[in-house]
Amino acid sequence: MGSLFRSEEMALCQLFLQSEAAYACVSELGELGLVQFRDLNPDVNAFQRKFVSEVRRCDEMERKLRYLEKEIKKDGIPMLDTGENPEAPQPREMIDLEATFEKLENELREVNHNAEALKRNFLELTELKHILRKTQVFFDETEQQMGTAVASQMADPNREDEQVTLLGEEGLRAGGQALKLGFVAGVILRERIPAFERMLWRACRGNVFLRQAEIETPLEDPSTGDQVHKSVFIIFFQGDQLKSRVRKICEGFRATLYPCPEAPSQRREMAMGVMTRIEDLNTVLGQTQDHRHRVLVAAAKNIKNWFIKVVKIKAIYHTLNLFNLDVTQKCLIAECWVPLLDIETIQLALRRGTERSGSSVPPILNRMDTFEDPPTYNRTNKFTSAFQNLVDAYGIASYREINPTPYTIISFPFLFAVMFGDLGHGGLMFLFAAFLVLREKQLAAKKSDNEVWNIFFAGRYIILLMGLFSMYTGLIYNDIFSKSLNLFGSHWHTNYNESTVMHNKDLQINPSLSADYDQVPYPVGLDPIWQLALNKIVFLNAYKMKISIIFGVLHMLSGVSLSLYNYRYFKDRISIFCDFIPQVIFLTFLFFYMVLLMFIKWISYGPQNDFPDSPACAPSILITFINMVLFKNAEALPNCNTVYMFAGQGVLQKFLVLVALLCVPIMLLAKPIYIMRQQKEKHVQLVNGHATTENGDAEGAGRVVQQPPPAGGHDENEIGELFIHQGIHTIEYVLGSVSHTASYLRLWALSLAHAQLSEVLWSMVMTKGLILESWIGGVWLWFVFGFWAILTVGILVLMEGLSAFLHTLRLHWVEFQSKFYKGLGYAFSPFSFEVILNTASTAVEE
Repeated sequence: MGSLFRSEEMALCQLFLQSEAAYACVSELGELGLVQFRDLNPDVNAFQRKFVSEVRRCDEMERKLRYLEKEIKKDGIPMLDTGENPEAPQPREMIDLEATFEKLENELREVNHNAEALKRNFLELTELKHILRKTQVFFDETEQQMGTAVASQMADPNREDEQVTLLGEEGLRAGGQALKLGFVAGVILRERIPAFERMLWRACRGNVFLRQAEIETPLEDPSTGDQVHKSVFIIFFQGDQLKSRVRKICEGFRATLYPCPEAPSQRREMAMGVMTRIEDLNTVLGQTQDHRHRVLVAAAKNIKNWFIKVVKIKAIYHTLNLFNLDVTQKCLIAECWVPLLDIETIQLALRRGTERSGSSVPPILNRMDTFEDPPTYNRTNKFTSAFQNLVDAYGIASYREINPTPYTIISFPFLFAVMFGDLGHGGLMFLFAAFLVLREKQLAAKKSDNEVWNIFFAGRYIILLMGLFSMYTGLIYNDIFSKSLNLFGSHWHTNYNESTVMHNKDLQINPSLSADYDQVPYPVGLDPIWQLALNKIVFLNAYKMKISIIFGVLHMLSGVSLSLYNYRYFKDRISIFCDFIPQVIFLTFLFFYMVLLMFIKWISYGPQNDFPDSPACAPSILITFINMVLFKNAEALPNCNTVYMFAGQGVLQKFLVLVALLCVPIMLLAKPIYIMRQQKEKHVQLVNGHATTENGDAEGAGRVVQQPPPAGGHDENEIGELFIHQGIHTIEYVLGSVSHTASYLRLWALSLAHAQLSEVLWSMVMTKGLILESWIGGVWLWFVFGFWAILTVGILVLMEGLSAFLHTLRLHWVEFQSKFYKGLGYAFSPFSFEVILNTASTAVEE
């Protein structure tokens, strides 16, 4: 069988590489992505391996590249991605790369440092400019208030006023003579002003006078680049003690103080000098930003390729650290798993690497014998990879075990569609997936950080098939947004007048009445008349329940049948006779027989055949199956003559149940007993062989003969474990056959639920938009349709689709794969630059 149906054959190989050619050979193998290396130094610390210094150099280069990338993103410069995949540079080229990155980093850090210093200077000058502008108003207001306070105090010496306290107690005692006031001016963050005012009032006991004004334009913080809002303030006080206290408070609130002359002429002169310096700084800052931009634009053109080169170099040296050195220190030895079919391709890659390195000694690839379980490798493409991921999520297949993916590609979307059958909803899902498939190259190039979108895009082919199959089952159910399509004309007619049909809600349709039914089946799917019938749910309930059991039994039988391919491939004949055959007989004689009864009932009981009883006398399949298992005789229904569907049914059912029950002890005991007898025979042969050697071989007189282990030791423990394992397996299969068959009823339940939700949404929402007439009804219908469409997509397509997807996944993992799939292997993880680069890009985006 091909690799699609069974994992690839793997070989453990030993690889001998010359030291000078090892780097180039590993680089070629990384581009190929078909070799999984084993760590031959598991006990050696990562910091003690041979190429740890090269790995550290790569880490340092990655750090510098991330710094460059951060600065490029900060300036909003697009990074050129040509889609190229440059080869891993030679070791000697690492020095050039390191020098390039070092030069760029130093130049950029120097530019950033100079720009930050210039911006800090610019900020200080800007704040000083605003202080010089605002303080003139403060000084004028303060002089006016001081004159008012002195005049008030001279007129009324006993008055206590808030402004008077600015003169100080000594000033008051001196008869109101104003003392000379000191002041400080500065800038503070706007949000700190209220707390700043309270602290000044409490610490200085109200003996200071604070004025502040907001700076209208936000200022740029030179350290972070953020825009901050600040305010100018000036504080008047009297005395050195208050001056020291005020300065400490300003320092605590991180306010910036600036010198401010008292004389207006000096302030004007300083303001002119500040404006001149600001203009000069603006010019220098512009030139600095232009230089920084040029450096980053040049780096942005190559940074993607630089990242790829550094990641590849680092991956190669990490891989070389897994190798061993021979005694001469001139040859590297590696062990690796390779697909057997790709050995020639790998040897060609090794030859290319040797030629690139200029080495004259060819590499040697030897196949090794091993008892170790090889990794599991299933080749996939963009279509099969999503389905393979669904299977691998349950467990990686054991080596060379049959792969469920090819069968899942068909059965998964089909069982999903049985639950989700609606021509309209399936069409929406199909169109969405078709868009993803048709635009997959463009969408794949635009990597998104949205995890939900990435999941949808990765499973686009699954969604495409689920939508397509849902359209098919929706056509069979004749269901499109809870309505039916009348493609071929209904085969029903009524003898009632129009008023009876429109107003009598108790009318039902009965296929057995020839007066109402033409006895000609609808060409495809269900007759559209059932959409209007009151007993539609009763009819669909029986129909969907039966097809769910039919599909379930066939699905489980196919799973059991696949186990035969595993037994034959691994030459496990005992499992064929002791497991497979009893399992097939048990499942067929009980549950497949029940499926046959459904078809017999459909064919035999109908108005078109000559069966003596009417369709109402058809026995219940469920009651018949229960009576069959309990060995209970069936009873005829009232006014019915027949008990069984065909002659000899009662005897046949007893025979089927007896044979099925006999299969249970065979599954339980046959395999352990057979293995136990085989081990006893080997034990007897071993004892007889040793006795013959001791008695008849004269040359063996001086040999030390190892006696066989006594019976009842470790062998008994193994036999006991085998009985327990087989008992658990048998109980799981027998009881699971019942529970798994019932589990497929979820196909029926979710299908009915989906149809009813769709009908409820139409009747409770969409019909409300059809009650108004004229142009107002058209506008109202537009809004109602939008609301109905949102609920349809959100609830019926997304939520119901997710529910059906999860139930389908469970049916495949538990009911189908448990019949033949062990899933005890481990995945083949080759050394591949493509996988490493994808992982690295994902980590950088996060």
